[in-house]
Amino acid sequence: MSTTTVVETDQQTGPISIRELVEMPDVELEDWFRDLIRDGYCVVKGAVSREHAAEYVEAVYQWIDSFNLGFDRNNPKTFHKDHLPVIGNKGICNDYGVSHEDFVWKVRSEPGVVGVFERIWGTEDLIVSFDAINIGLPHRTDVPPNTPWPHQDQDPRRPGFRCLQGLVNLLPSGSQDGGLVVCKGAHKLSDEFHRHFKSESKAVEVFSTEYYMFTDEGLKWLEEHGGEWIKVDADPGDLLLWDSRTPHYNMSPEGDNHRLAVYICYMPVADATEEDLKRKKTAFDDRLSTSHWPDVQFVSDNHPIRNGQLDPHRRERPLKEPVLSDRAFKLTGIPYIKN
Repeated sequence: MSTTTVVETDQQTGPISIRELVEMPDVELEDWFRDLIRDGYCVVKGAVSREHAAEYVEAVYQWIDSFNLGFDRNNPKTFHKDHLPVIGNKGICNDYGVSHEDFVWKVRSEPGVVGVFERIWGTEDLIVSFDAINIGLPHRTDVPPNTPWPHQDQDPRRPGFRCLQGLVNLLPSGSQDGGLVVCKGAHKLSDEFHRHFKSESKAVEVFSTEYYMFTDEGLKWLEEHGGEWIKVDADPGDLLLWDSRTPHYNMSPEGDNHRLAVYICYMPVADATEEDLKRKKTAFDDRLSTSHWPDVQFVSDNHPIRNGQLDPHRRERPLKEPVLSDRAFKLTGIPYIKN
């Protein structure tokens, strides 16, 4: 088990969580941690080794190949829904038990990933989301490229820092390779923004409990108040983190490179209720995906739709069942259930 890094101050020694650090600007932090607090996002370089990232890339392609639909990673003519498992809007895939594939759990269990979240939250008692993967293929003719869909994954009626999202990037992600786009610094504008737009007739546009889609008017307000949109570039094995209040979206690849990523999010188990943990156990036992919230805001139904019908290639279980270490099993939340 990895250990929690300790930050020492004159007032306190021991683990300090991000909730405390945002109020302690003079504490000495790693560069990426300082970036996260200041900008609302950061890149942790090399959280996963290049060697392991390459292994996970191969596992993704083998998973796609296992559907036997004629996909060829080197032939853009096969980058079409007829040759692929059902991939949702924006490249997100969370059906077929993929969130519990062995390679996905290996990514979640990477010491360099888990250790960063232990560092951020100041505890080893964490639970992890059963989140999606992203498969972004260039030159697709069956779906249009992503248009910006700026949103925040946090209910604006519940302000303040509450959740930290993340993804492990598996392939080179430059300016033309698709991927995460964030509004730098806008997390600090969140409370003011939502107070302002709460009184406007078209302002609050909450589509689910923990989701807010920004309107053109809202985007203009962010720009006028210093928000700056940044495409986040990353190398294989880099861990990208962002405050859930930070407006963000993702882009499709525009060049020839593919985009592959695994979404991950951890939070202290203390933030989850007993009922949350029980729902989480059910999702794990049934190999179902959840949202990025580790306390299980919702669970997927694993009903991929192909041509208006339930996909005949649907799977109830992963292609390769996960083999969990003791550390990974604790991340499911199951060992923390009391009754």
